[in-house]
Amino acid sequence: MSGYIIALDQGTTSSRAIIFDAQLTPVAVAQREFPQIYPRPGWVEHDPEEIWASSVAVISEALARAGLHAGDIAALGITNQRETGIVWNRRTGRAVHNAIVWQDRRSAADCARLVAEGAEPALTAKTGLLLDSYFTGTKYAWLLQNDPDIKAGAQAGDLAFGTVDAFLIWRLTGGQVFATDATNASRTLLYDITKGDYDDDCLSTFGVARDWLPEVRDSAGDFGHVRADLFGGAIPIRGVAGDQQAATVGQACFTPGMVKVTYGTGAFALVNIGTTPAPSKNRLLTTVAYQIGGVRHYALEGAIFVAGAAVQWLRDGLGIVTSAQETQALAERADPDQAVYLVPAFVGLGAPWWDSQARATLSGMTRGTGRAEIARAALESVSHQTADLLSAMEADVPDAIGDRTILRVDGGMVANDWLLQNLADILAMPVDRPRVAETTALGAAYLAGLAVDLCPEPERFAQSWSRDRRFEPAMEDARRAEKRAGWQDALKRTLTSTAP
Repeated sequence: MSGYIIALDQGTTSSRAIIFDAQLTPVAVAQREFPQIYPRPGWVEHDPEEIWASSVAVISEALARAGLHAGDIAALGITNQRETGIVWNRRTGRAVHNAIVWQDRRSAADCARLVAEGAEPALTAKTGLLLDSYFTGTKYAWLLQNDPDIKAGAQAGDLAFGTVDAFLIWRLTGGQVFATDATNASRTLLYDITKGDYDDDCLSTFGVARDWLPEVRDSAGDFGHVRADLFGGAIPIRGVAGDQQAATVGQACFTPGMVKVTYGTGAFALVNIGTTPAPSKNRLLTTVAYQIGGVRHYALEGAIFVAGAAVQWLRDGLGIVTSAQETQALAERADPDQAVYLVPAFVGLGAPWWDSQARATLSGMTRGTGRAEIARAALESVSHQTADLLSAMEADVPDAIGDRTILRVDGGMVANDWLLQNLADILAMPVDRPRVAETTALGAAYLAGLAVDLCPEPERFAQSWSRDRRFEPAMEDARRAEKRAGWQDALKRTLTSTAP
């Protein structure tokens, strides 16, 4: 068997393909951005044909760059933007409406109505999710309520409803396979994560029929073969996972208590909680981390709305830096005696606060405050938000996160050494940066390789995981307590300022 695997990482702003060898070392990469569509304030869409075209293009380009052919590829793994919903015609494979992106808020009013009617507790108990427009089922419901042609086509059995992975699998296989994996299914508000099946009550809540939806399979499983005419030969599709779960796999977080955080525009933290789902008392999400051999493994997940976006604000909003790289040097020379705090609630606060009305505050400034102190405050806000999130996780599952926990991090922000040292200091926890930075694509590649016996079982894969650098806590306890108290005061001021 050939020793190469392609990972297709279909993200929110671009599609990317990475080819890995049998040792899971990247050998070629290709990436293409595609347009974002904003029909109205709060609405976000993608053209599914742009998603499709960019996905095919990057796979072709990666093969060409590596000097490989379809016959050299043992398997294809897919990881995708989660919660984005697409509806397409079963005969033509073409979408009948633009994809409604995970960020889209058009169904917020419908969700608020359902919450007011008391529907959320039952949905949360089964799905592990909150009743929010973030999740795919709410988008399907909106389409059915607002587009008579979609409702009629669905009732006639002409349409398929799925997340981006299911749409790509359908198109790649020429309509031969209509399937998703358990991680993507667990983000729809339609799937009982304990039973491992779509739930009739959840389906009824959103007006969705079971046979409109894809079959749910293992994350490392058989999803058919790519049409031979696309890349010059049939390629087995053998791995599928939502992007944050794929990063969890790529970080080899297979043991309960292991935590990864991906730092991009926002940040997503997942802690492995084993094979038994645990409900959250702190409005975190319980989700399927991965499913292998029919066994579901679960995670608690929390979202930070603003991480790298705070640095973008420094650059684009305030103009005090010209690039993200400048923040490290600025933070290093900031006055340590100035207690400046940025609470970056530009779009509200995520877990564990879930306050959509909160707005950002910058406090503790003096006449001596300059751009160095503000840049440091932006980076420190990432550490403090992470600490709040991990505290909520520990409160939910006291035995999951302990003194021996090591945080594994990935995403664009982890190139900043000052940030990672501050993160270790504020958390009082070692922080590991992986040697392979593309952990999301790596996770998809590993799942595909596992399914074709090219990659080892999770335990052995975990042993092969390697770090680029470990950041050990170096801050004195008293200083850490002082920093955390200052953050909590700034946070309290932020939340109080938006109270009715």
